[in-house]
Amino acid sequence: MAARTLPLLPGTIELLILRALRWEPTHSAGVAEWIRVVTGGVFALEDGTVYPALHRMEKAGLIESEWGQSDRHRRARFYNLTSEGRARLKQMLDDWARYGAAVDAAIRHGYPRALWAEAPRA
Repeated sequence: MAARTLPLLPGTIELLILRALRWEPTHSAGVAEWIRVVTGGVFALEDGTVYPALHRMEKAGLIESEWGQSDRHRRARFYNLTSEGRARLKQMLDDWARYGAAVDAAIRHGYPRALWAEAPRA
């Protein structure tokens, strides 16, 4: 069964792009393909989503770019993390782990009144 695509939560695209660029410079189509493959198709991003995000991130100093040749021998802009981008990725991964743990704790918690119920008196 094919994965149902989902919308990205605000700020998630930046995290995914930084993670996609962690290992090597990649062009926008490669970033989108990496995200699609590693998420099992849950996040299938269009160039119209990835490209503007890459430009915002470059302007913010998180990534840098240079022209090169793609696997299909076409001219393409390749993006790479800056030291600021690597630091931001680490921070975002730490924040995401805390966020996920907090949401998971809320989902798994039992009866809500147990949180504020008085302790039994001895």
